[in-house]
Amino acid sequence: MVTSGAVAFGKQKLTQELLMSLSMRETLSPADHTREHAGTMLEPRAAAAVGQSGLMSLYDAMFAQYGVKLAQVLVTKPDFYNEETRKNLFSTLTELISLNIVPIINTNDAVSPPPVVDEEVAAAGGRRGISIKDNDSLAAMLAAEIQASLLVIMSDVDGIYNLPPWQDGARMLHTFSSDHRGTIKFGEKSKVGTGGMDSKVNAALWAMDRGVSVVICNGTQEKAIKSILSGRKIGTFFTQTTGSSTPVEVIAENGVLTVVGLTSANINEIPARVGSRTMQALRPEERAECINTLADLLETKQSEILAANALDLEAASKASLAKALMSRLSLTPAKLKSLSSGLRQIAVDSLNNVGRVVRRTRLADDLELQQVTVPIGVLLVIFESRPDSLPQVAALAMSSANGLLLKGGKEAANSNKYLMELVKEALNKFGAANAISLVSTREDVSDLLSMEKHIDLIIPRGSSELVRTIQEQSKHIPVLGHAEGVCHVYVDKDADLAKAMRIVRDSKCDYPAACNAMETLLIHESLMSGSFFTDVCSMLQREGVKINSGPKLRELLTFSPPAAKSMRTEYGALECTIEVVSDVDDAINHIHKYGSSHTDVIVTEKTDVAVHFQREVDSACVFYNASSRFADGYRFGLGAEVGISTARIHARGPVGVDGLLTTKWVLKGDGHAAADFAEGGSKSWLHQSLPLYESV
Repeated sequence: MVTSGAVAFGKQKLTQELLMSLSMRETLSPADHTREHAGTMLEPRAAAAVGQSGLMSLYDAMFAQYGVKLAQVLVTKPDFYNEETRKNLFSTLTELISLNIVPIINTNDAVSPPPVVDEEVAAAGGRRGISIKDNDSLAAMLAAEIQASLLVIMSDVDGIYNLPPWQDGARMLHTFSSDHRGTIKFGEKSKVGTGGMDSKVNAALWAMDRGVSVVICNGTQEKAIKSILSGRKIGTFFTQTTGSSTPVEVIAENGVLTVVGLTSANINEIPARVGSRTMQALRPEERAECINTLADLLETKQSEILAANALDLEAASKASLAKALMSRLSLTPAKLKSLSSGLRQIAVDSLNNVGRVVRRTRLADDLELQQVTVPIGVLLVIFESRPDSLPQVAALAMSSANGLLLKGGKEAANSNKYLMELVKEALNKFGAANAISLVSTREDVSDLLSMEKHIDLIIPRGSSELVRTIQEQSKHIPVLGHAEGVCHVYVDKDADLAKAMRIVRDSKCDYPAACNAMETLLIHESLMSGSFFTDVCSMLQREGVKINSGPKLRELLTFSPPAAKSMRTEYGALECTIEVVSDVDDAINHIHKYGSSHTDVIVTEKTDVAVHFQREVDSACVFYNASSRFADGYRFGLGAEVGISTARIHARGPVGVDGLLTTKWVLKGDGHAAADFAEGGSKSWLHQSLPLYESV
């Protein structure tokens, strides 16, 4: 650790001592202003000498909490000139590191002159040296000499910006190469430390040229060092690469357009949202053809898809992936056939999605306003374990002419990679292969969530933990999705019990890992006196379902199933909770208290009770005498879905193409001016609604 602070630490101590010693003089001479200037009267060398012991005591106390031993190493510029002392210095550092002792290194400011621009210190092997004039250059020199793997330079800002951070248009650079040096403007150096940002960049570039990886980050950020070591995109990473890879923000902005020489520094030079605009430029028939081509490929390339999926399943099995996730990860011929069928339905619907007129109004004579559908822009879909989501979402993006970024889970890496190749093949015929991209880099999800200038909507698909994390971390980008799928089936006292058995079985057992599977069965209390409760429990147990009981059920039974840990549990497996309710309103109240506003079902033969239930239950999907498993985009006739939303925005329930569209207003006039409609003006408002389409 290379650190400063001794001078500042010492000044605090010496200022107090100076003021105490001058208090009598100040009393006798009221005109004496020594108190005001006490801090500036202190000699930096003396302050450093006093501050070193306090600084080391502070570090020693902090590191001692983790059982880490420290050593202090003070150096001066001549130590690097003399080959013998230089050799001894690095021998000492190497020995300390081998003993797991952390060297705290600083310039010996008690004997060194104040930092000035001085001559360079030659590097080992006769290479060009660096001028040691601050902690940054000292750290770079030491890192290069001991052949460190990584140098972390900490500042009070998050990283390197293309402009001073407080100016409009300032944008942090996640990567920095020597090509950027002449294009960046830096602020003033620290008032306490010895190096400004310009110094840090010079030191970082010098160390990078000598094979040391460098990150400049904010030292106040919590767990910054651990985050950097774990691969998170924290601060600015210095790299020799000037164009061999495309940053994720560029992918988002350009629909994964591969541009040689493109870096985060010149991203603004590229037209925004290239992918979406490429899709919009295609005729509806061309977008439909792309989708049909992808549907064909899912059938003709079935064996290759299943082979890639088998690799993922094998790896997941070795990693002991949860059973529910294994079920979602698995692809089968039946799944692929269903996918292909759904995509063909999307292709048909795509012929009139974008540019559809939803409202026409004649505002005045020769002044007509239209509201037409347009794509949202760039979508980011984050999904885990479900490779079948990839072609579904890709087809919906094609249909709605949106640019698309896909971030899949590593457990489905092989499946996703091959499916993306098929998507590219389908788009390539019309030159639109860049419109959809799979983000395969090790970017942390939180980094993607910060790209509000490049991404317009985030759609997470996966576990409730994933969705909840995305919703919490995304501060500026809207998130469409549901955190939980706690779905209920309520069997009313007037239910057809044969229908009820069939609906309960299908809702729970058809695909228990799905978010629309039943998690809680509510039974009217009058049915507990007959055989229905025993029959439904026996049926569920035959299907391998583990049953948990709610508190009211436990009160009724002497020997009941084990108590549910929570009435708000999404099991995602062959497990459910059974609870007793007194009537339909009790069921509604239970659903409002413990449900997740996803899908809830009533089984009854009383139409008025069903209508009451469907009106009062505030969920995205409310069904009457039908399985909860019908809450699905394909089954709704949407072709497929990007997810199910429980939010109260424009898209709710299974979200198909319509949920990926917004509108814009198109006005056609003939030299109209707003002033013409003012009081006494020559024109008057009509505000006449017109049919959506002109009659032929």
